[in-house]
Amino acid sequence: MLKFKSIAISNSSAQSTFRIRQLAALSLTAMLLISGCGNNTATKAASTSSPAASPSAAAEASSVPAGDKLNIKVSFYPMYEFTKSITGDLANVEVLVPPGVEPHDWEPTAKDMADISDADVLVYNGAGMEGWAQQIVDGAAGSDLITIEASKGLQIIEGTEHEHEHEHEHEHSHEEEAAAEADHDHGHDHQHDESATEGSGHDHSHNDTAVSEADHDHDHDHDHGGLDPHVWLDPVMAIREVKTIEAALSAAFPGNAAAFHANSDAYIVKLEKLDQDFRAGLQNAKRKDFITQHAAFGYLAQQYGLTQVPIAGLSPEQEPSAAQMAKIVEFAKANKVTTIFFETLVSSSVADTIAQEIGAKTAVLNPIEGLTEEDAAHNLDYLSLMQQNLEALIQALNE
Repeated sequence: MLKFKSIAISNSSAQSTFRIRQLAALSLTAMLLISGCGNNTATKAASTSSPAASPSAAAEASSVPAGDKLNIKVSFYPMYEFTKSITGDLANVEVLVPPGVEPHDWEPTAKDMADISDADVLVYNGAGMEGWAQQIVDGAAGSDLITIEASKGLQIIEGTEHEHEHEHEHEHSHEEEAAAEADHDHGHDHQHDESATEGSGHDHSHNDTAVSEADHDHDHDHDHGGLDPHVWLDPVMAIREVKTIEAALSAAFPGNAAAFHANSDAYIVKLEKLDQDFRAGLQNAKRKDFITQHAAFGYLAQQYGLTQVPIAGLSPEQEPSAAQMAKIVEFAKANKVTTIFFETLVSSSVADTIAQEIGAKTAVLNPIEGLTEEDAAHNLDYLSLMQQNLEALIQALNE
């Protein structure tokens, strides 16, 4: 059982609270300027008994005053949809990373830091996705800012430049891949009513199938501390993130717990349907491997028995070497790959180059790290974008 605390703020202490928040904002801003985002080192998810929400140690549980909405900041788009689906009209939820901006490279400005300090809650993914978040969590000690790490308690896999061995020149048959998949203990646990913080119920160890970074002589994954943070792209893991956020909010604001729980349950029904659609759509695919722009789909691949072959590593801005490009081209030709996936928010030039080399087409496989202007104009959200990803995978894996 998670334990949370929060600060109860009375009207008589409003002036004092304002001064505290001013000091907190200055402190957090100074920390960011001095330390910088690059000094953060991500660590694996803590034990499942660790709390996902971290308010001041001296705080007490409180509920939102009648007619007063919570002020919640979230790091990037999936955290927005998960959180807003839980809070409904009980909170104003705002995304820190602007639309169309790649969140891997985003860093908060001094104004962003002040806005975070003034908020009631900060929700972030964790697992190294937001390199700046730990400074805020550390700086929030002694303030009333509640921080919620959505991936807390999940089994985070190691991320490497490539998750698939390309040593076989032209003998990498799909039968061999199927045999390799059989050796993985996925341990899929579909009891979605379990608490997210009691462990994911999945073996995401990847069974050492990923090619080691030493074999490729690359150190580019330092932004995530060598961990893969893209858990939201697996609908089952997304369910667990939603449950973690809901549990933390309900514990911190028990007066709204019933509403949070009801909203969460309603949204989880949609996520469970999404999981069922992926399972049904991919279980009989003719092929199980797919080439994508960066290593964002490891959790999704493991969940549904696929093999991700990333061109680059965990960061979409990484440029593959000539040797890497040659191996990808060799693999694509040997396995008659017909689609090279690229993604929104970053250039598709590398995917285009490989596609032209092998006579394949390109298509979007969206890591949903943010909405484009076109996405917003068409009222697309996490659920609809994931459905688009499913349709793209079904088509590519059955050609």
